[in-house]
Amino acid sequence: MKRSALYVRVSTARKSREGDVVSFDQNPEVQEQPLREMVTARGWTLQRLYSDRASGAKERRPGLESLMRDARRREFDVVVVWRFDRFARSVKQLVGALEEFRSLGIDFVSHQEALDTSTPMGKAMFTIIAAMAELERSVIRDRVAAGIAYARRHGTKSGKSIGRPRAVFDRSAAVQLRAEGKSWGQIARRLHTSVASVRRACQASSREEAAPNLRLLPEAMPKSP
Repeated sequence: MKRSALYVRVSTARKSREGDVVSFDQNPEVQEQPLREMVTARGWTLQRLYSDRASGAKERRPGLESLMRDARRREFDVVVVWRFDRFARSVKQLVGALEEFRSLGIDFVSHQEALDTSTPMGKAMFTIIAAMAELERSVIRDRVAAGIAYARRHGTKSGKSIGRPRAVFDRSAAVQLRAEGKSWGQIARRLHTSVASVRRACQASSREEAAPNLRLLPEAMPKSP
């Protein structure tokens, strides 16, 4: 008999008052009850119910994190959710979770989308979802790369250059202060810049000064017999 885990999520923790009664505006039982009925109809045992009250955009969801930890301990055989968007924030997160469940030998069932990865049709749907997610990632990568290449050739609308701007300070003053024995930190504070920028400026100056003084060494004269 399969051990099942249910996951439900409502998007808000907002409460309202009616007389002396305070209640949540969204009730997770709307999702929970049909999932319990599905588990009973399939003859599975309910191992645990996991729930969150949080927006799907929030990175941290304690209920979902607990479910993933227990999945890695093999504490259940199938995860049942109400709908994809109640479980995952994005297609990428959904595919990542389904990949992990598959590697752990755990099935995934979505009530509303009628997805069951334990069936051939469910496996086929998962393959299609994973392919669409990879296509989406590829398109985004290509768009970003094309945008950066265009901005480098033609500039940006704001006129600003691509990348992190160089620190603006008097580099000759940094070299002079260093020659006077000032520490990196003292120079950086004096010139209102970072220690790393001061170091780079002084090192570049040293290389520039050393370059004209480089001379080719004369070839070794052959020893007389």
